[in-house]
Amino acid sequence: MMNRRQLLCSSAAVAASTVVLTGMPRALAATYDILIKNGRVIDPSVGLDATRDVGIAGGKIVAVEANLAGDATETIDARGKIVAPGLIDIHVHAGRTKEGPPLALQDGVTGWVDAGSGGADNMDQIAAIARGAPQIGRALINIARTGVAPGGELHNINQANVDLARGAIARNRDIVIGVKARLSANVGGANDLEALRRAQAAAAPFNLPVMIHVGQNYSPLRAIFPLLKRGDIVTHIYAPAPNGLLDDQGRLIPEVMAARRRGIIFDFGNGVADHFDWATVEKATSQGFWPDTTSTDWNVMSRTTGVVDFPNVMSKLLMFGMPLIQVIATATVNAARVFPAFDDRGTLNVGAPADIALMELKEGNFEFVDNYKGTRAGRQRLFPFETILAGKRTPKRA
Repeated sequence: MMNRRQLLCSSAAVAASTVVLTGMPRALAATYDILIKNGRVIDPSVGLDATRDVGIAGGKIVAVEANLAGDATETIDARGKIVAPGLIDIHVHAGRTKEGPPLALQDGVTGWVDAGSGGADNMDQIAAIARGAPQIGRALINIARTGVAPGGELHNINQANVDLARGAIARNRDIVIGVKARLSANVGGANDLEALRRAQAAAAPFNLPVMIHVGQNYSPLRAIFPLLKRGDIVTHIYAPAPNGLLDDQGRLIPEVMAARRRGIIFDFGNGVADHFDWATVEKATSQGFWPDTTSTDWNVMSRTTGVVDFPNVMSKLLMFGMPLIQVIATATVNAARVFPAFDDRGTLNVGAPADIALMELKEGNFEFVDNYKGTRAGRQRLFPFETILAGKRTPKRA
Protein backbone atom coordinates (compact mmCIF):
# COMPACT_ATOMS: atom_id res chain seq x y z
CA MET A 1 0.00 0.00 0.00
CA MET A 2 1.36 3.47 -0.94
CA ASN A 3 1.63 6.14 1.72
CA ARG A 4 0.37 9.68 1.07
CA ARG A 5 3.79 10.92 -0.15
CA GLN A 6 4.13 8.03 -2.63
CA LEU A 7 0.56 8.55 -3.82
CA LEU A 8 1.14 12.26 -4.47
CA CYS A 9 4.38 11.52 -6.36
CA SER A 10 2.66 8.84 -8.39
CA SER A 11 -0.25 11.17 -9.21
CA ALA A 12 2.16 13.90 -10.27
CA ALA A 13 4.01 11.48 -12.53
CA VAL A 14 0.74 10.36 -14.13
CA ALA A 15 -0.31 13.98 -14.61
CA ALA A 16 3.03 14.85 -16.19
CA SER A 17 2.87 11.87 -18.51
CA THR A 18 -0.68 12.86 -19.43
CA VAL A 19 0.56 16.35 -20.40
CA VAL A 20 3.29 14.83 -22.52
CA LEU A 21 1.00 12.28 -24.10
CA THR A 22 -1.83 14.70 -24.73
CA GLY A 23 0.71 17.11 -26.18
CA MET A 24 2.01 14.52 -28.63
CA PRO A 25 -1.00 14.38 -30.93
CA ARG A 26 -0.89 18.15 -31.25
CA ALA A 27 2.80 18.01 -32.21
CA LEU A 28 2.11 15.23 -34.68
CA ALA A 29 -1.05 16.82 -36.07
CA ALA A 30 0.74 18.96 -38.65
CA THR A 31 0.55 17.17 -41.97
CA TYR A 32 3.28 19.34 -43.45
CA ASP A 33 6.37 21.08 -42.16
CA ILE A 34 5.82 23.76 -44.81
CA LEU A 35 2.79 24.31 -47.00
CA ILE A 36 3.24 26.64 -49.97
CA LYS A 37 -0.20 27.91 -50.98
CA ASN A 38 -1.58 29.41 -54.17
CA GLY A 39 1.68 29.73 -56.11
CA ARG A 40 2.20 29.44 -59.83
CA VAL A 41 4.00 26.12 -59.78
CA ILE A 42 6.28 25.66 -62.78
CA ASP A 43 7.92 22.25 -62.89
CA PRO A 44 9.29 21.57 -66.38
CA SER A 45 10.21 18.01 -65.39
CA VAL A 46 6.51 17.11 -65.62
CA GLY A 47 5.33 19.93 -67.89
CA LEU A 48 3.42 21.63 -65.08
CA ASP A 49 2.53 25.33 -65.12
CA ALA A 50 -0.54 25.89 -62.96
CA THR A 51 -1.75 27.21 -59.62
CA ARG A 52 -0.94 24.52 -57.07
CA ASP A 53 -0.07 24.00 -53.42
CA VAL A 54 3.16 22.27 -52.46
CA GLY A 55 3.41 20.22 -49.28
CA ILE A 56 6.78 19.56 -47.66
CA ALA A 57 7.56 17.12 -44.85
CA GLY A 58 10.78 15.51 -43.67
CA GLY A 59 12.85 17.50 -46.15
CA LYS A 60 10.95 16.05 -49.13
CA ILE A 61 8.18 17.09 -51.49
CA VAL A 62 5.16 15.07 -50.35
CA ALA A 63 2.31 16.62 -52.35
CA VAL A 64 1.73 18.96 -55.29
CA GLU A 65 -2.00 19.48 -55.72
CA ALA A 66 -4.69 22.12 -55.96
CA ASN A 67 -6.11 23.16 -52.59
CA LEU A 68 -4.13 20.84 -50.34
CA ALA A 69 -5.86 20.14 -47.05
CA GLY A 70 -4.03 19.62 -43.79
CA ASP A 71 -2.22 21.57 -41.12
CA ALA A 72 1.30 22.91 -41.53
CA THR A 73 3.92 24.09 -39.10
CA GLU A 74 4.59 26.97 -41.51
CA THR A 75 2.48 28.26 -44.37
CA ILE A 76 3.79 30.44 -47.18
CA ASP A 77 1.30 32.44 -49.22
CA ALA A 78 2.86 32.30 -52.69
CA ARG A 79 0.05 34.10 -54.47
CA GLY A 80 1.63 36.07 -57.33
CA LYS A 81 4.91 34.12 -57.04
CA ILE A 82 6.50 31.43 -59.15
CA VAL A 83 7.26 28.20 -57.30
CA ALA A 84 9.97 26.32 -59.17
CA PRO A 85 12.50 23.61 -58.42
CA GLY A 86 15.67 24.95 -56.81
CA LEU A 87 17.97 26.43 -59.44
CA ILE A 88 21.08 24.51 -60.49
CA ASP A 89 23.90 26.68 -61.81
CA ILE A 90 26.40 24.49 -63.65
CA HIS A 91 28.95 27.26 -64.23
CA VAL A 92 29.85 29.36 -61.21
CA HIS A 93 32.95 30.23 -59.22
CA ALA A 94 31.28 29.93 -55.83
CA GLY A 95 34.00 27.57 -54.59
CA ARG A 96 36.63 30.26 -54.38
CA THR A 97 35.54 31.50 -50.96
CA LYS A 98 33.30 30.21 -48.20
CA GLU A 99 31.09 33.29 -48.64
CA GLY A 100 30.11 32.23 -52.16
CA PRO A 101 27.68 29.36 -51.57
CA PRO A 102 25.46 31.15 -49.01
CA LEU A 103 25.20 34.17 -51.33
CA ALA A 104 24.18 31.96 -54.24
CA LEU A 105 21.57 30.30 -52.04
CA GLN A 106 19.87 33.67 -51.55
CA ASP A 107 19.33 33.80 -55.31
CA GLY A 108 17.49 30.46 -55.41
CA VAL A 109 20.57 28.38 -56.25
CA THR A 110 20.23 25.07 -54.40
CA GLY A 111 22.93 23.32 -56.44
CA TRP A 112 26.07 24.63 -58.11
CA VAL A 113 29.15 23.51 -60.01
CA ASP A 114 32.36 25.47 -59.66
CA ALA A 115 33.69 25.43 -63.21
CA GLY A 116 37.46 25.40 -63.15
CA SER A 117 38.42 27.77 -60.35
CA GLY A 118 40.77 25.09 -59.08
CA GLY A 119 43.30 22.85 -60.74
CA ALA A 120 45.43 20.05 -59.32
CA ASP A 121 47.35 22.49 -57.11
CA ASN A 122 44.33 23.91 -55.29
CA MET A 123 41.40 21.55 -55.87
CA ASP A 124 41.58 20.33 -52.28
CA GLN A 125 40.66 23.82 -51.05
CA ILE A 126 37.80 24.18 -53.54
CA ALA A 127 36.48 20.75 -52.52
CA ALA A 128 36.60 21.71 -48.84
CA ILE A 129 34.43 24.76 -49.52
CA ALA A 130 31.99 22.62 -51.50
CA ARG A 131 31.73 20.11 -48.65
CA GLY A 132 30.98 22.92 -46.20
CA ALA A 133 28.39 24.64 -48.39
CA PRO A 134 24.78 24.81 -47.23
CA GLN A 135 23.55 23.41 -50.56
CA ILE A 136 24.96 20.72 -52.84
CA GLY A 137 28.19 21.99 -54.41
CA ARG A 138 30.39 20.20 -56.91
CA ALA A 139 33.40 21.14 -59.03
CA LEU A 140 35.03 20.76 -62.40
CA ILE A 141 38.79 20.55 -62.13
CA ASN A 142 40.71 22.85 -64.44
CA ILE A 143 43.11 20.90 -66.64
CA ALA A 144 45.67 23.61 -65.85
CA ARG A 145 47.17 22.78 -62.49
CA THR A 146 46.83 26.41 -61.32
CA GLY A 147 43.13 26.68 -62.01
CA VAL A 148 41.94 29.96 -63.54
CA ALA A 149 44.96 32.27 -63.65
CA PRO A 150 45.35 35.96 -64.56
CA GLY A 151 46.75 36.30 -68.06
CA GLY A 152 45.71 32.77 -69.01
CA GLU A 153 46.65 29.43 -67.50
CA LEU A 154 47.41 27.47 -70.66
CA HIS A 155 50.03 29.55 -72.47
CA ASN A 156 52.50 27.06 -71.02
CA ILE A 157 51.01 23.72 -72.04
CA ASN A 158 53.05 21.98 -69.34
CA GLN A 159 50.56 23.43 -66.85
CA ALA A 160 48.06 20.94 -68.29
CA ASN A 161 49.39 17.95 -66.39
CA VAL A 162 47.18 14.90 -66.82
CA ASP A 163 48.68 12.82 -64.01
CA LEU A 164 48.35 15.61 -61.45
CA ALA A 165 44.76 16.23 -62.51
CA ARG A 166 43.90 12.55 -62.16
CA GLY A 167 45.41 12.47 -58.70
CA ALA A 168 43.37 15.47 -57.57
CA ILE A 169 40.20 13.90 -58.99
CA ALA A 170 40.89 10.67 -57.13
CA ARG A 171 41.43 12.55 -53.85
CA ASN A 172 38.17 14.44 -54.26
CA ARG A 173 35.98 11.93 -56.05
CA ASP A 174 32.96 13.01 -54.00
CA ILE A 175 33.20 16.57 -55.31
CA VAL A 176 34.88 16.57 -58.72
CA ILE A 177 32.33 15.68 -61.39
CA GLY A 178 34.11 16.82 -64.54
CA VAL A 179 37.09 18.57 -66.12
CA LYS A 180 37.22 22.15 -67.42
CA ALA A 181 39.36 23.57 -70.21
CA ARG A 182 39.32 27.24 -71.11
CA LEU A 183 40.03 27.52 -74.83
CA SER A 184 39.96 31.25 -75.56
CA ALA A 185 43.00 32.58 -77.41
CA ASN A 186 43.90 34.82 -74.46
CA VAL A 187 44.01 31.78 -72.16
CA GLY A 188 46.07 29.34 -74.19
CA GLY A 189 46.45 30.51 -77.77
CA ALA A 190 47.48 27.72 -80.12
CA ASN A 191 47.54 25.24 -77.22
CA ASP A 192 43.75 24.94 -77.22
CA LEU A 193 43.38 21.59 -78.99
CA GLU A 194 46.18 19.95 -77.02
CA ALA A 195 44.70 21.27 -73.77
CA LEU A 196 41.36 19.71 -74.71
CA ARG A 197 43.01 16.39 -75.53
CA ARG A 198 44.66 16.42 -72.10
CA ALA A 199 41.37 17.32 -70.42
CA GLN A 200 39.78 14.28 -72.06
CA ALA A 201 42.71 12.11 -70.96
CA ALA A 202 42.30 13.27 -67.35
CA ALA A 203 38.54 12.61 -67.43
CA ALA A 204 38.64 9.24 -69.16
CA PRO A 205 39.54 6.89 -66.25
CA PHE A 206 36.66 8.34 -64.22
CA ASN A 207 34.16 8.51 -67.09
CA LEU A 208 33.64 12.23 -66.50
CA PRO A 209 32.41 14.92 -68.89
CA VAL A 210 34.55 17.82 -70.04
CA MET A 211 33.32 21.41 -70.15
CA ILE A 212 35.02 23.76 -72.58
CA HIS A 213 34.92 27.52 -72.39
CA VAL A 214 34.88 28.96 -75.91
CA GLY A 215 35.02 32.49 -77.26
CA GLN A 216 37.54 34.05 -79.62
CA ASN A 217 39.34 30.70 -79.81
CA TYR A 218 42.55 30.29 -81.75
CA SER A 219 41.07 27.19 -83.40
CA PRO A 220 37.65 27.18 -85.11
CA LEU A 221 34.79 25.23 -83.57
CA ARG A 222 34.88 22.76 -86.46
CA ALA A 223 38.33 21.68 -85.18
CA ILE A 224 37.27 21.64 -81.53
CA PHE A 225 33.96 19.75 -81.72
CA PRO A 226 35.43 16.45 -82.99
CA LEU A 227 37.40 16.23 -79.74
CA LEU A 228 34.18 16.26 -77.69
CA LYS A 229 32.14 13.23 -76.64
CA ARG A 230 28.48 12.77 -75.77
CA GLY A 231 27.70 14.57 -72.52
CA ASP A 232 30.46 17.15 -72.82
CA ILE A 233 29.48 20.79 -72.35
CA VAL A 234 30.25 23.90 -74.38
CA THR A 235 29.83 27.07 -72.31
CA HIS A 236 29.64 30.70 -73.54
CA ILE A 237 27.87 29.52 -76.68
CA TYR A 238 26.95 33.05 -77.81
CA ALA A 239 30.53 34.35 -77.83
CA PRO A 240 31.04 36.52 -80.93
CA ALA A 241 33.69 36.17 -83.64
CA PRO A 242 36.32 35.13 -84.32
CA ASN A 243 35.66 31.40 -84.46
CA GLY A 244 32.20 31.45 -82.93
CA LEU A 245 29.05 29.53 -83.82
CA LEU A 246 28.09 31.86 -86.69
CA ASP A 247 29.71 32.16 -90.10
CA ASP A 248 30.59 35.45 -91.78
CA GLN A 249 26.99 35.80 -93.00
CA GLY A 250 25.57 35.32 -89.50
CA ARG A 251 24.36 31.79 -90.14
CA LEU A 252 24.84 28.90 -87.73
CA ILE A 253 27.75 26.76 -88.82
CA PRO A 254 26.50 23.22 -89.54
CA GLU A 255 28.92 21.69 -87.04
CA VAL A 256 26.94 23.25 -84.16
CA MET A 257 23.71 21.38 -84.84
CA ALA A 258 25.63 18.22 -85.70
CA ALA A 259 27.32 18.41 -82.29
CA ARG A 260 23.97 18.85 -80.57
CA ARG A 261 22.54 15.84 -82.38
CA ARG A 262 25.30 13.63 -81.06
CA GLY A 263 24.74 14.71 -77.47
CA ILE A 264 26.95 17.74 -76.86
CA ILE A 265 25.34 20.14 -74.36
CA PHE A 266 25.30 23.88 -75.01
CA ASP A 267 25.33 26.27 -72.05
CA PHE A 268 24.69 30.01 -72.00
CA GLY A 269 27.40 31.05 -69.49
CA ASN A 270 26.72 34.77 -68.99
CA GLY A 271 30.04 35.93 -67.49
CA VAL A 272 31.35 39.49 -67.70
CA ALA A 273 33.86 39.78 -70.56
CA ASP A 274 33.87 38.55 -74.17
CA HIS A 275 31.35 35.75 -73.59
CA PHE A 276 28.24 37.05 -75.36
CA ASP A 277 26.81 40.00 -77.19
CA TRP A 278 23.23 40.78 -78.09
CA ALA A 279 23.79 40.53 -81.85
CA THR A 280 25.07 36.95 -81.59
CA VAL A 281 22.21 35.93 -79.27
CA GLU A 282 19.68 37.46 -81.62
CA LYS A 283 21.08 35.82 -84.76
CA ALA A 284 21.45 32.40 -83.13
CA THR A 285 18.06 32.31 -81.42
CA SER A 286 16.29 33.56 -84.55
CA GLN A 287 17.64 30.38 -86.18
CA GLY A 288 16.22 28.28 -83.34
CA PHE A 289 19.46 27.79 -81.44
CA TRP A 290 18.63 28.11 -77.74
CA PRO A 291 20.81 26.92 -74.84
CA ASP A 292 20.24 23.53 -73.25
CA THR A 293 21.29 25.01 -69.91
CA THR A 294 21.60 28.49 -68.49
CA SER A 295 24.44 29.44 -66.17
CA THR A 296 25.90 32.62 -64.79
CA ASP A 297 29.70 32.26 -64.50
CA TRP A 298 28.93 33.90 -61.15
CA ASN A 299 31.30 34.93 -58.37
CA VAL A 300 30.87 36.90 -55.16
CA MET A 301 31.39 40.19 -57.03
CA SER A 302 28.66 39.50 -59.60
CA ARG A 303 25.96 41.57 -57.89
CA THR A 304 27.57 44.69 -59.39
CA THR A 305 28.11 43.30 -62.91
CA GLY A 306 25.80 42.42 -65.77
CA VAL A 307 25.27 39.03 -64.12
CA VAL A 308 23.55 40.30 -60.94
CA ASP A 309 21.99 36.93 -60.08
CA PHE A 310 20.73 33.75 -61.71
CA PRO A 311 17.10 34.91 -62.20
CA ASN A 312 18.41 38.05 -63.93
CA VAL A 313 20.41 35.93 -66.39
CA MET A 314 17.35 33.74 -67.03
CA SER A 315 15.37 36.90 -67.81
CA LYS A 316 17.65 37.65 -70.77
CA LEU A 317 16.34 34.55 -72.51
CA LEU A 318 12.77 35.63 -71.76
CA MET A 319 13.53 38.92 -73.49
CA PHE A 320 14.43 37.06 -76.69
CA GLY A 321 11.20 35.04 -76.62
CA MET A 322 12.07 31.77 -74.93
CA PRO A 323 8.91 30.55 -73.14
CA LEU A 324 9.08 30.85 -69.36
CA ILE A 325 8.71 27.11 -68.72
CA GLN A 326 11.62 26.45 -71.08
CA VAL A 327 13.75 29.12 -69.43
CA ILE A 328 13.12 27.49 -66.05
CA ALA A 329 13.92 24.09 -67.56
CA THR A 330 17.39 25.31 -68.56
CA ALA A 331 18.07 26.18 -64.92
CA THR A 332 16.49 23.12 -63.32
CA VAL A 333 15.73 19.77 -64.94
CA ASN A 334 18.04 20.25 -67.93
CA ALA A 335 20.91 21.24 -65.66
CA ALA A 336 20.21 18.29 -63.34
CA ARG A 337 20.48 15.88 -66.26
CA VAL A 338 24.01 17.03 -67.13
CA PHE A 339 25.63 15.54 -64.03
CA PRO A 340 24.58 12.39 -62.12
CA ALA A 341 25.27 14.23 -58.84
CA PHE A 342 22.00 16.11 -59.41
CA ASP A 343 19.89 13.14 -60.52
CA ASP A 344 17.19 13.70 -57.89
CA ARG A 345 17.17 17.51 -58.21
CA GLY A 346 15.63 19.97 -60.62
CA THR A 347 12.11 18.69 -60.02
CA LEU A 348 9.15 19.05 -57.68
CA ASN A 349 8.18 15.41 -58.04
CA VAL A 350 6.83 13.77 -54.89
CA GLY A 351 9.76 12.20 -53.07
CA ALA A 352 12.34 14.64 -54.40
CA PRO A 353 14.41 16.78 -52.00
CA ALA A 354 12.42 19.88 -51.10
CA ASP A 355 14.74 22.36 -52.81
CA ILE A 356 12.56 25.19 -54.10
CA ALA A 357 13.14 28.61 -55.64
CA LEU A 358 10.34 31.11 -55.16
CA MET A 359 10.63 33.95 -57.65
CA GLU A 360 8.70 37.01 -58.73
CA LEU A 361 8.10 37.73 -62.41
CA LYS A 362 7.72 41.49 -62.59
CA GLU A 363 6.39 43.49 -65.52
CA GLY A 364 7.95 46.82 -66.43
CA ASN A 365 10.95 48.23 -68.25
CA PHE A 366 14.18 46.49 -67.32
CA GLU A 367 17.66 47.08 -68.69
CA PHE A 368 19.87 44.08 -69.40
CA VAL A 369 23.57 44.23 -70.22
CA ASP A 370 25.75 42.02 -72.41
CA ASN A 371 29.53 41.56 -72.04
CA TYR A 372 30.30 44.56 -74.24
CA LYS A 373 28.29 47.13 -72.29
CA GLY A 374 25.47 46.80 -74.80
CA THR A 375 22.03 47.26 -73.28
CA ARG A 376 18.62 45.92 -74.22
CA ALA A 377 15.26 46.70 -72.66
CA GLY A 378 13.00 43.87 -71.56
CA ARG A 379 9.40 43.89 -70.35
CA GLN A 380 9.80 41.10 -67.78
CA ARG A 381 12.37 40.22 -65.17
CA LEU A 382 12.61 37.41 -62.67
CA PHE A 383 13.63 38.26 -59.12
CA PRO A 384 14.59 35.87 -56.33
CA PHE A 385 12.05 35.91 -53.51
CA GLU A 386 12.77 33.02 -51.14
CA THR A 387 14.70 29.76 -51.17
CA ILE A 388 13.76 26.51 -49.46
CA LEU A 389 16.59 24.04 -49.04
CA ALA A 390 16.04 20.45 -47.89
CA GLY A 391 12.60 21.44 -46.61
CA LYS A 392 13.73 24.47 -44.60
CA ARG A 393 13.38 28.16 -45.25
CA THR A 394 16.67 29.99 -45.70
CA PRO A 395 17.60 33.65 -45.08
CA LYS A 396 16.35 36.03 -47.74
CA ARG A 397 18.62 38.44 -49.55
CA ALA A 398 18.80 41.80 -47.85
